[in-house]
Amino acid sequence: MTRQIDKSMQHHSFRLLVLFLSLIYIGWGSAQHTHLRAGDWPQILGPSRNGIADDETLAPSWPKSGPKVVWSRPVGSGLAGVAILGNKGVLFHRLEDREVVEGFDVATGESTWTQSYASSFLPQVGSEDGPLCVPTIAGDLVVTFGAQGVLSCFDLKTGRQLWQRKTHTEFEALEGYFGAGSCPLVVGDRVFVNVGGHKTDAGIVAIDLRDGETLWHVTNERASYAAPIDATITGQQTIICLARTKCLGLDPKDGAVRFEIPFGRLGPTVNAALPIIDDDRLFLTASYGIGALSARLSADGAKELWRRADSLASQYTTPILHDDVYYAIDGRQDGPPADLVCLDPNTGDRLWTEEGFGYATLIRAGDQMIAVKTDGELVLMKTSQVGFEPLSQSRLTSRTMRPLPALSNGRLYVRDTKTLYCVDVGKRPSD
Repeated sequence: MTRQIDKSMQHHSFRLLVLFLSLIYIGWGSAQHTHLRAGDWPQILGPSRNGIADDETLAPSWPKSGPKVVWSRPVGSGLAGVAILGNKGVLFHRLEDREVVEGFDVATGESTWTQSYASSFLPQVGSEDGPLCVPTIAGDLVVTFGAQGVLSCFDLKTGRQLWQRKTHTEFEALEGYFGAGSCPLVVGDRVFVNVGGHKTDAGIVAIDLRDGETLWHVTNERASYAAPIDATITGQQTIICLARTKCLGLDPKDGAVRFEIPFGRLGPTVNAALPIIDDDRLFLTASYGIGALSARLSADGAKELWRRADSLASQYTTPILHDDVYYAIDGRQDGPPADLVCLDPNTGDRLWTEEGFGYATLIRAGDQMIAVKTDGELVLMKTSQVGFEPLSQSRLTSRTMRPLPALSNGRLYVRDTKTLYCVDVGKRPSD
């Protein structure tokens, strides 16, 4: 009898140990390794940083009055879109002389916690003095990167600050034209940041998610506005970062460079669209006379397939891949016209062009896409290699909408210069 009790207690203790270790893993794990629920949008451009919402189903069309606005609320300055995990949202904006990180209830938009710190940022170009980076939710934590390079980590539920680093000061990085704008990437227990400390070989920095300590830093590259991505290339996990003048593939353990491809240049140019990986193929695009590039990645490095200035030049919109073609915005928000295009990634040739469409950010769900246009209009369309197929169009606001949108559980979260909107765009039983 005693042996049976001992065995039972041992089994119970083992189960408690497994539960404890599981909670640690979930608490400190990354967005990639957390059990994401259908509809989560925990970072820039969604779960996979590619603008694709695999678990969403959009309404087939909208009423003439437009999709329903579920709620709206005022926001401060900045161009950072929101991040969503379950019923929790995170907003990053500036109020007066402080950058504010704010948790909110996605059902109502009401604030659940706030944290803030001083900011004196003034842009070299334009008037936008708020943060640019979408928050990155990683398990029970959220990481933000402010316009002056302030990297912070908070508890997602309570808002308690766990650590903070002033990366621009520590690594002697420049603020750039518009401030820091490359959203941090969390993989496992590491945060990868496109800091741009070119004087200190800290172009890319890896930081421990648990305590904020520096793990490694590499390259004398200056910062870009393109967020790094995580990919598996020939069986190796690789951090791919489009910096100021080149695209780098890095070993996440020690920052060893696996490949580098020249792309971009110093001067009045910007790399802002995220790199795209399709199996072993890399795709890059940038405006300001740069164009587009395709390369094949392998264990030996990268082989350029084609590079064209006349194919696609997107200022900051990341193209959307579907059925072996790219849907993209060619042109600039600050220098119209901008066109909606469908591109053959094998050659860079255009399959079709919708001229004068206007600048927009794209999100795909199934065979439908939503374009969030900077002029305040929303466009629902069908993906088609034949031509532009609009399904519905609606003007949400007369103000400029530049922050990247989020799509979660049938609701689109978009910001203009004054307001955050929650808009119902999902398919309902009556559709």
